[in-house]
Amino acid sequence: MKRPSGTEESNHDASVGPSADVLEWVERLAKYCSDQDGVPLIAGRVLGWLMICDPPEQSAQQIATAIGASRASLSTNLRLLSSVGFVRVLTKPASRTVYYRVDDDAWEKVVQRQIASLASLGNILHDGTPLAGPSPDRGGRLAAANEVFRWMQQIFDNAPPLPSSTRAAKE
Repeated sequence: MKRPSGTEESNHDASVGPSADVLEWVERLAKYCSDQDGVPLIAGRVLGWLMICDPPEQSAQQIATAIGASRASLSTNLRLLSSVGFVRVLTKPASRTVYYRVDDDAWEKVVQRQIASLASLGNILHDGTPLAGPSPDRGGRLAAANEVFRWMQQIFDNAPPLPSSTRAAKE
């Protein structure tokens, strides 16, 4: 039987689940996601587990057992992670079990969405410039914001190709 990576065996050769180090790492990722993006800790734990588990496809029961979550909270958070593009739902022939997986390009897609979101915010701030009128305070705040977003756009314009482009070129 294949066990999730980072698991330990007891003296009786029975799987006891993820190691403390793996669970600590999963919790660190969950806390980061919660603090930075406002996602529930359970969603962060699911994401963390799916990033490090073996096999990469896990059923809801496997995930719940690994991270100690209830099936009810897991369903809600799996839907959330699927809706934002982190988790893909899979089925296998002749099986009623649904599996979940983080694809290799999931992070790239999320980063691309964040970049597009920042660019959109930059456009909104730029559109506010003429509305500031002659006030140096109002105009100065918008000018400072626009300067940051112009700087950011230059960085993105000169960025190397995305990792998926590099991988595709090697294949």
